[in-house]
Amino acid sequence: MFRQIGPLEISLILLVVVLLFGAKKLPEMARSLGKSARILKSEAKAMKAEGQESAPAAPAETPAEQAAPAPRTIKAAPGDVTGARPVTEASDSTQR
Repeated sequence: MFRQIGPLEISLILLVVVLLFGAKKLPEMARSLGKSARILKSEAKAMKAEGQESAPAAPAETPAEQAAPAPRTIKAAPGDVTGARPVTEASDSTQR
């Protein structure tokens, strides 16, 4: 019923994409797609690291031994310090 996609079909798809978006927009779209992929990868890595930190693997330290946590930041891309912004933790005002 369905067959493998060959070089002819791939070239036709690329031709349609170039005609729809234009040759000038394609490099810009590829850069933004790559940047989005880097952001997604860094966020997934941060979430994974945060999940491992919350799991108690060693005995907990006493409050006197714990240091103040460093402010967390979300980076736009790895190594991009101009796009970094501090994370504001939502305070729970329902508890008193």
